[in-house]
Amino acid sequence: MNTNEISENYLVISSIGTDKPGIVNELAKACSSNHCNIIDSRMTILGGEFAVIMMVSGAWDAIAKLENVLPGISQELELTTTIKHTQQRPNSPALSYSVNVVALDNPGIVHEIAQYFSAQSINIDELQTGTYSAPHTGTQMFNLNMTIRLAADTHIASLRESFMEFCDDLNLDAIIEPLR
Repeated sequence: MNTNEISENYLVISSIGTDKPGIVNELAKACSSNHCNIIDSRMTILGGEFAVIMMVSGAWDAIAKLENVLPGISQELELTTTIKHTQQRPNSPALSYSVNVVALDNPGIVHEIAQYFSAQSINIDELQTGTYSAPHTGTQMFNLNMTIRLAADTHIASLRESFMEFCDDLNLDAIIEPLR
């Protein structure tokens, strides 16, 4: 292990609040001015709310300084913020696959899909869902995109066949393919 890895500390910051310009700038400025690096992040608007989750790295004292300034920044920006210390995810032999599902919008689709992969002991790394009106008919449609992590010894053809049967039973249009 090199000394750079030993000195790195990691913090996950999750914030949500009413959407307005400048939130990303202020959070990024706080990280930068406290000598922390944003190494992974997701940001989105849900309804009228802005949500961000980010993982930052830095020396222990830089992380501590950032932790101290975040409550004031959160109050100023009217954000609800949670912070948690973490570590880098351990590398293990795994394959990443993309799963895309489109269907008529019905309650419970996310649960059914999550339950399917959980029963297979497959980890969901990322998940995004949304709804939209179908062209011409205006029917409410559901869209799901996710990334799953498969053990290197997973028999892909069997998984694909099983998942497609599962989707056919629920009238879901789906694709499962290697992540590009």
